[in-house]
Amino acid sequence: MAQAILLKDVENVGERGDVVDVSPGYLRNFLLPRKLAFSATPASIADAKRRMEAAEKAASEAEERAQENVQLLSKTVLTIPHQAGEDGRLFGSVTADDVVDAIKQARGLKLDRRKVQLDDPIRTTGTHMVTVEVAEGATAQVKTIVTAE
Repeated sequence: MAQAILLKDVENVGERGDVVDVSPGYLRNFLLPRKLAFSATPASIADAKRRMEAAEKAASEAEERAQENVQLLSKTVLTIPHQAGEDGRLFGSVTADDVVDAIKQARGLKLDRRKVQLDDPIRTTGTHMVTVEVAEGATAQVKTIVTAE
């Protein structure tokens, strides 16, 4: 049996980063040409372990940063001025782009507009709660006040 370190998840073999025993022909004819794995040597196994530890550390740091940003955004109150009529209806609407721009001005965070969850654009003045997904599984409720210019 030959040992291989998987570069990607392979069905019925293992997950990315695993050191697996496979037949030499499977390694030579399937895994290596498709760049799904490389041959395992003692040095490459140690290197793969170092890379896995570094990836886990980076993922945990990213999760911590996401939680800090969620707490920061939960405390944030955005004020967005927009042209409005006397009855409180806006001329146009406040969209996800406007919310992202206001967050960037208020807190300096760059977010993707697709991470702002608005069912419909905001069309009236007043206070609205907007859900913002900061990272995978980390969301914050941002209080947004739309005022007339």
